[in-house]
Amino acid sequence: MFAFVLGEERGEKKVEELVCQGACINRGHCTESKSFRWRTQSERTHLTWRGSGTVLSLTDFVKGTAKVMSTDRVSSLGDDDDGRGCDDVVPYSDDETDNELDSSTERLEDAEQNRINQQMEEGWQPKSEFTWKVKANDRNFNNQFTVTKYSCFKTRKYSGNAIRTYKYNVLTFLPRNLMEQFKRAANAYFLILLILQAIPQISTLSWYTTLVPLVVVLGITAVKDLIDDIARHKMDRIVNNRKCEVLQGGRFKPEKWRNIEVGDIVRLQRDDFIPADILLLSSSEPNSLCYVETAELDGETNLKFKMSLEVTDRLLKKEKNLESFDGLIGCEEPNNRLDKFTGTLYWRNQSYPLDANSILLRGCTVRNTETTHGIVIFAGADTKIMRNGGKTNFKRTKIDQLMNYIVYLIFLFLILLSTGLAIGHTFWESEIGNATRSWYLYDGEDTSPSYRGFITFWGYIIVMNTLVPISLYVSVEVIRMGQSYFINWDLQMYYAEKDTPAKARTTTLTEQLGQIEYIFSDKTGTLTQNIMAFKKCSISGTTYGELCNVAGDKTDKVELVDFSWNNYADGNLKFYDHYLPQIIRSGKDPVAEEFFKLLALCHTVMVEDNDGQIVYQAASPDEGALVTAARNFGFVFLSRTQNAITISELAVKRTYEVLAMLDFNSDRKRMSIILRTPEGKIKLYCKGADTVIYERLDPNSPNRESTEEALKEFADETLRTLCLSHKDINEAEFAEWNKKYKAANIATSNREEAVSAVSEEIEKNLLLLGATAIEDKLQDGVSDTIETLKRGDIKIWVLTGDKKETAENIGFSCNLLTNEMTIYDGEQINGILNTMQSNRTNMAAGKANTSKNNIFNSDEKPAMVITGSWLNEILREKKRRKKKWFRRPKTEDEKRMQMEKDQKDEAAKEKRQKDFVDLACQCTAVVCCRVTPKQKAMVVSLVKKYKKAITLAIGDGANDVNMIKTAHIGVGISGQEGMQAVMSSDYAFGQFRFLKRLILVHGRWSYIRMCKFLTYFFYKNFAFTLVHFWYSFFNGYSAQTAFENWFITLYNVLYSSLPVLVVGVLDQDVTDKLSLRFPALYTPGQKDSYFNFKKFFLSLFHGIIVSMIIFFIPYGAFLQTMGQDGEAPTDYQSFAVTTASSLIITVNFQIALDTSYWTFINAFSVFGSIVLYFAITFDLHSAGIHILFPSVFTFTGAAPNTLRQPYLWLTIILTVAISLLPVVAVRFLIQVISPSETDKIQMNRKKYEIELLPKPSRSRSFQRNASNRRSGYAFSHQQGYADLISSGRSIRKKGPHSEPGVSSRTYETAGANAS
Repeated sequence: MFAFVLGEERGEKKVEELVCQGACINRGHCTESKSFRWRTQSERTHLTWRGSGTVLSLTDFVKGTAKVMSTDRVSSLGDDDDGRGCDDVVPYSDDETDNELDSSTERLEDAEQNRINQQMEEGWQPKSEFTWKVKANDRNFNNQFTVTKYSCFKTRKYSGNAIRTYKYNVLTFLPRNLMEQFKRAANAYFLILLILQAIPQISTLSWYTTLVPLVVVLGITAVKDLIDDIARHKMDRIVNNRKCEVLQGGRFKPEKWRNIEVGDIVRLQRDDFIPADILLLSSSEPNSLCYVETAELDGETNLKFKMSLEVTDRLLKKEKNLESFDGLIGCEEPNNRLDKFTGTLYWRNQSYPLDANSILLRGCTVRNTETTHGIVIFAGADTKIMRNGGKTNFKRTKIDQLMNYIVYLIFLFLILLSTGLAIGHTFWESEIGNATRSWYLYDGEDTSPSYRGFITFWGYIIVMNTLVPISLYVSVEVIRMGQSYFINWDLQMYYAEKDTPAKARTTTLTEQLGQIEYIFSDKTGTLTQNIMAFKKCSISGTTYGELCNVAGDKTDKVELVDFSWNNYADGNLKFYDHYLPQIIRSGKDPVAEEFFKLLALCHTVMVEDNDGQIVYQAASPDEGALVTAARNFGFVFLSRTQNAITISELAVKRTYEVLAMLDFNSDRKRMSIILRTPEGKIKLYCKGADTVIYERLDPNSPNRESTEEALKEFADETLRTLCLSHKDINEAEFAEWNKKYKAANIATSNREEAVSAVSEEIEKNLLLLGATAIEDKLQDGVSDTIETLKRGDIKIWVLTGDKKETAENIGFSCNLLTNEMTIYDGEQINGILNTMQSNRTNMAAGKANTSKNNIFNSDEKPAMVITGSWLNEILREKKRRKKKWFRRPKTEDEKRMQMEKDQKDEAAKEKRQKDFVDLACQCTAVVCCRVTPKQKAMVVSLVKKYKKAITLAIGDGANDVNMIKTAHIGVGISGQEGMQAVMSSDYAFGQFRFLKRLILVHGRWSYIRMCKFLTYFFYKNFAFTLVHFWYSFFNGYSAQTAFENWFITLYNVLYSSLPVLVVGVLDQDVTDKLSLRFPALYTPGQKDSYFNFKKFFLSLFHGIIVSMIIFFIPYGAFLQTMGQDGEAPTDYQSFAVTTASSLIITVNFQIALDTSYWTFINAFSVFGSIVLYFAITFDLHSAGIHILFPSVFTFTGAAPNTLRQPYLWLTIILTVAISLLPVVAVRFLIQVISPSETDKIQMNRKKYEIELLPKPSRSRSFQRNASNRRSGYAFSHQQGYADLISSGRSIRKKGPHSEPGVSSRTYETAGANAS
């Protein structure tokens, strides 16, 4: 867009005229190359300039030069003066957020500039700057554009419309999955071990001892990945196989989405999903309007309109015209900006500017428009909704990261043990095991002791490889999968109204749910229902909406008002004051009639006739609720044209002439309409925020104080308020004002400011009618959920795109903010941060620091409510300035100085951001309003970066996707708000209240289960593996195993795996009800109390002690005992069976001691594993299997011979008792001396479960000091349809709606603005 700075007169030269020779100026945008011609009194010069973002100074034109500066600089100057910290300003588009680029570019010398200008003029050709070109109905033209990938392969530039979210196909599954699995260090480690075991000189273990567990692990993981990918394939097929009508061969034919290409002409019907990003060409509506629902993009369910170009609306209605359409569209490259689009349509030697108002985005749904035609501009991966998804990062839990460090420690421990034992073997070989002293051990190989020690090192790496457990990762995956299924099956998280069960969309993050410290929540559609309800009103100082009978007396009887007397009532309004309808029907209160007449007339709502039913389309749900309320009370909005509005006043049809409509915007915060009544009088009706209306009231306006008291009451109940006023205007006053208004409307510059200034002149000396109170309904259980989570020491931040007033009042209504809190806004926070910075500077300079250690007072509860613009100012996130066309090359010194400056700025920025995070985290609650999707993600990432805390983000729209993907855990709200957030989330359910159960029940259980599993798993593997270590001292450090090979193979696969898996999936320390009743039980997970390095080393110590007991007690028994038959069973095989039996019973009884929640499955797994061990051992030691495989099964008869000795059974019992009794004693002492909160609740579990503890319901109507606070005015923060109405383009040609007896309803356009 070009901006012009009018220069001053220089001597005789006076600028008379500036003419834009381009043919594309429309709607205030200039989208292609221009040639500008200017004339002076003394000379004529022709100057050509190209591009955008440029300010041309006419003064410098006169001098023969052009002064160039960025329009961003101009806008930034205005921002610095007026816009910093403005609540109503959405900061910027997400793609423009970055540090400021270098702005030190110097202007070229005048002579050089003139030369460039002359060259540009001579070589000017009217060609497009856009690199994305789409030609209608010409696939060959569109397919000619290619891009080079991987430096050699050329592919089509324009994506097909098929989407692909799956990872594998039939050919790539096996190699790619194996490659991914072997990227995991543990799997690669065991593959190397398997190769080493194939070398006979190294290994004392058979190869199958590693191969069998490795194949099982790889197989289970591969099956899990295959199941997940099949689900992705199915979802992709469902989307790609949707049908859409495409123009082919002169007719529209059904075609699958995946076959649609860029440039195709498509036809959409009512309620169709939009298959790609499409330029709207025409529709069945007058002037080619098209209504779309953008729920999947931004969570809003109120409809928005799109409008085609007038030329395409006029010429491209019929199929034959669409077939011959050969327009060329040049536009910006694909990007993620949902609200911006820049392009040009070139057709029939003319060019037409395109903007976002003409684009239908994929992910939206066509509503209330029978037929729509459009041309595909972006398809598939190039569409904005796909680009807006952001990069999907692989999320890993905190325990995963800790596990990796522990595995590295174990591996280091294994190397140290193997090295020590190898040195021991080298010494033993040189001193004891040589051929002269131990001739019976001579193996025929004359190798040096050091070489034998080297071989033994690798032997011990293989023998003790179970220190790094191969089954660890697959066991973790199995447990997580089981926990995920329990989330899916939880009926208490099932939302019956929308038939929406909870869904765990990932199986890798369940235990992380038990460690959440910060929750970042969207507002609209997440905390609220997107439904506005008319609750109360104040008319002439009297409040209506309480429980009242027909006589006006208050009552305790809850009875809905019967609106059956009104044929137009929609039946959805729940109103309990029977006195107000009685007053209106009696006609005794003219002020009440004026009140509802205003609601029926002063709005920008559009009306439709849908099969004899009235359907309202509102720019905001607030307006829809107010017009619907007026409708129920007998003042029904029926129809409108460009110059008239027709309503039914208590069954009397009346038409008002519209003289002027002064629409709402974020600066005015009000809307007015000037009408001529059927009696010929001129009236002005105005509604808006209370502060704005009160400033414009007549000094003698009645009921000011009583209405203000009502506003305070409404604010106390966190209702959204709106003040209504009116005035009579005489003909002379209106005629004079109307001249100014018309002049302002055709102003060529600063039109909006001019119109606002003229509107101010007429909107004064108003008479107050009263106030409305609308409830922005919270979802069920939101307040209780937030209160419970806060008691679990979880901090909740609300990040929303809504206005400050709206966000703040929702904070109060859901108990996030309370009256006891001290609320700090952006300006105060900025001041505190500046003070912190200056104090830090003073300390660095050696000055005394007089600031307090604590930023906030110890007795206050601080809360932060900050807007997106202040967030930018505080965090030093600025708009990116566009690069200059002409840049003088920098010297090396300048480059160095610039680099140093950038480094200092970046360091200061990081320090500032850290200060902000520290300050915000000290607050009890944080509300960030008017923030963009990228700002939401930025806030989450800052907390992750500087607090190292586990974060959870929850939202419902596409504008929450970045936040959801940035947080450690993302939760999507599914249902009426769309599925884009759900598709990007890790967990999804239908209502915010289910978050409490997801975190405090499933999350806490999952964390405790995983911690128990890991603690026990490392313990049992140390107890098992270190038996080899103790045995080494008695076998010459020869890497001989203490157990049979098959026992080593099956230990982690069958003998000890099932009980711990059952505990990992089913265990509960307390019931779900007690988990919810005592949220403080959640805090140990936030502190990593149940599994950390300390717990790991305790498991290591426990395993070492048990391994010593397992080895040395049987060793002592074998050393000085005699068998029942007079023979001493001191052979190696009998010893191996005894130690193995002791180990299996010990570790299975240990998991029994760790079990808190006993079921039949737990008992079966513990005792079943022991029985399974003995059954398999007897089979493997039988003579029959030895005959079949003599070289594989060598322990023939060992188990029957050993286990028939009674004293060996006593040895096993003694070993088990000594291993377990100290554990029982220590745990008993801890519970008696220093019980934890969990121990206390477990000891009183029955008492708590029996007690009836009815929880008092918290009334939403609560008192707080709200004398200086107003509830958010009931307007959305976007402009309404006034411009459309005034232009006449959007008026629907429908029949009358005033026939009595016709039942009608209001279309629910529930939904607040984007959060």
